[in-house]
Formats: sequence, structure tokens, C-alpha cells
Amino acid sequence: MKQIRIVIADDHEVVRAGIKALLNQHGTFQVVGEAATGDEAIKQVEVSHPDVVVMDVRMPGMSGLDACRRIVQQFPATRVVMLTSFAEDELLFAAIRAGAAGYVLKRIGSDDLIRTIKSVASGESALDPAMIEAVFKEVNQSGRDKERAVFAELTTQEIRVLALIAEGLTNREIARRLFLGEGTVRNYVSNVLSKLCLANRAEAAAFAVQNKVKEQVMSG
Repeated sequence: MKQIRIVIADDHEVVRAGIKALLNQHGTFQVVGEAATGDEAIKQVEVSHPDVVVMDVRMPGMSGLDACRRIVQQFPATRVVMLTSFAEDELLFAAIRAGAAGYVLKRIGSDDLIRTIKSVASGESALDPAMIEAVFKEVNQSGRDKERAVFAELTTQEIRVLALIAEGLTNREIARRLFLGEGTVRNYVSNVLSKLCLANRAEAAAFAVQNKVKEQVMSG
């Protein structure tokens, strides 16, 4: 079995020594370099071309996040696992944006760290279970924000009218449902089509379904 080549980057020598000792217990791994700063980590990657860099998020000088970004850009074959002492959502998302393939807390168990490194080396992504809930919350919030942004130019009443168009109601039926005059509804429909750059009611109905306008009405 081909060994997984590892570079360990952490400004604490004791942490590096502990991870190295753990990895050396498994014939699967070969520690080919160590670094105490982000700059050193990049140099180690340039020299040894490891499969995986296990790197602390916070280091003096160039941070682990910045080093991760550089490594991913310059050495796409090398995967980066970020280590951190604290479960901070912002750091997690910053690491993902920087291109990290894995993100784990330093308190992770030895077996879990081994599995994480193996997963990342095989091309998968790995997150500490303690952080997964935060990721789902962020993704779901991002989805909701995008949905709201789609309708940002519409008034609450225009969104209601759009939802009823999606149900196939005529202007007269919408007017009855919303207790409005038919002429008023006609103006609302015209505004909706204009603001969303849609040609007709059919396009408006399709747009409403695609962008979950009913959920917008319910959440409003």
C-alpha cells in the first residue's frame, strides 16, 4: 500500500511531536516535513510534495488559512486538513473558502484523526462531527437569503399576487381573494412582470414555483 506523505504545521512543537508520534504508529503514513509557520509550511510543500498537510489555523506570521489558500492554488495535488482548538463557525467557513479539504478540532480522538487524514488523502472531504451542524445551519441560511434576494424588489402584496398567479388564479379571482379591485390587481401583475423581467403570467407562474414563492408568503 502506498504511504500517505504528511507535512505537519503547528507553531507548538509539542503538538507537532504528538501528531507525528501518532502517525508514525501507522505504517500508512510517512511524515516528510514539519513547519512552525505558514511560510515554512509552504516551503515544506515545495520541497516534499506531500499528499496531505495537517495545519493549525492560527500561527504566527502567515496564518494557516492564508497558507492553505496558497498551497491549494500552487499545489492542487496536496490536500489540507485544518486543525483548531475552538469550534468557531467563522473559522470553519473561512477554511472551507480557503480550500481546506478537512477541518477538525484538536480534541478529536486519535482514530478519528487517522480516518480524517485517510479520507482527505483519498479525495474526500472531512469535517469534525462537532462542526457539521454549523455547516448545515450556514448552508440553510444562505439558501434562505438567496430566496429572499430574488424577491427583494417586490412588495409584500406583489409577492402575494405572484403566489396566486402560480396557483392559476385569474385577476378577478385574485381580487376576490385579497379583497382588492380587479384594476388594482391588474396593476400589481404588471408591476411583478416588469420588476422580474418576465413576459407573461405563464413565465411568472414558473418563476414563482422555481423560487418557492409560497414559502416566502408563509414566512412573511
